[in-house]
Amino acid sequence: MQSAAYPEAKELLSRLLRSQSVISPQESRRLMEELSLVSDEELLTDSLLSRIARQVGMRIVDVYLVAGRAAPLDELPFDKGSERELPRLVMHALRLSSLDRQRLRNFSLTLPRLQSGISIEWHRLYAQYPPGFGSLLVQMLAVRNMGWSSGAKVIYRMSGIYLSPATIGAIGRGVKDLDPELLNGFAAVLGVPIDVLESLTDIPCGARRQPLSEEITDTASLIWDVRHLAAEHVRSLSQLANRMNGS
Repeated sequence: MQSAAYPEAKELLSRLLRSQSVISPQESRRLMEELSLVSDEELLTDSLLSRIARQVGMRIVDVYLVAGRAAPLDELPFDKGSERELPRLVMHALRLSSLDRQRLRNFSLTLPRLQSGISIEWHRLYAQYPPGFGSLLVQMLAVRNMGWSSGAKVIYRMSGIYLSPATIGAIGRGVKDLDPELLNGFAAVLGVPIDVLESLTDIPCGARRQPLSEEITDTASLIWDVRHLAAEHVRSLSQLANRMNGS
């Protein structure tokens, strides 16, 4: 049950479609019309949510979370050891050339994915968060196999914004308010255009809006690619990226 201060799913999805990053304004209008005809939010179809995700450049799982749905169980097989390896991988990946980052991503996609993991633990941990934009963004980190500590480290690597693990937890619990600086940090790690998060949260960033560079979007995609890998494979990717850097 969403709190009165937190908009309903249809309003949140409409906000996404009003962002400046929509691929096609005409398609956005069509999707807005379809949303207006949905009488019950439980009738939001997978097809509609998928089309919204493509239109605004978000992962479908992220749009599920925006719509108030739990992440599908097949999206939650995580190795907690991988989470600890992720900040180092990000550090090395950011130093690579565009071509080498693509090679690293291509290789990551050949590695075996986990078939089961900590989905029960994930649901137990994140069920404690009240509905809110902070909770939403922290859960988006979580579906990328990032907890408070790894999330803080990766945000720092990718945006230069220093946050303690406790601050990530406070954001998730709604104790710490979001601001333009935090939105930029989350946008970098999630690989979501900043104006999409700005439109979603109704937090104006103005001159503090930071467009995502190619190295940031590539690395955000790598984070997504490796979310279901075992720790040993994330570690091997980190070592490979380090060798590519000539270190």
